[in-house]
Amino acid sequence: MKYFTRLIALTASLVIASHVVAQTVTISNAWVRATVQGQKATGAFMTVMSKENAKLLSVSTPVAGIVEIHEMKMDKDVMKMAALPTGLALPAGKPVELKPGGYHIMLMDLKAPLSADASVPLTLTFQDAKGVTTQQTLKLPVRAMKSHAHAH
Repeated sequence: MKYFTRLIALTASLVIASHVVAQTVTISNAWVRATVQGQKATGAFMTVMSKENAKLLSVSTPVAGIVEIHEMKMDKDVMKMAALPTGLALPAGKPVELKPGGYHIMLMDLKAPLSADASVPLTLTFQDAKGVTTQQTLKLPVRAMKSHAHAH
């Protein structure tokens, strides 16, 4: 009986500790860009802020075969996109914006089109400065891409 009581106490403390660590990262303005029939990739965007130095290590979702954290940047006169294989640094107290044309989460090999007003589950894996990993699962709304007038 004593062993069982200790096991319950240990389990409760681990749950509380993981909850506290998970709350060191906040996510706001999260959304996924809608797709059209036949489109096999899209982006997820959000603002991520960590109370302490951390890193967004990886992202997963059941709606895509491949999920990568990407960066877009200018190289001379060419915009280039590349995966960040070691993750995205989250400096303490500084919001990191994942947005079109910058850092973003790339969802590739989509299993079905993503229509506006649907939602997409994402699981984000973070690592703190001590090497401890935590996960946060979200449901992101899917939003239609804004239409732009074509220049002639």
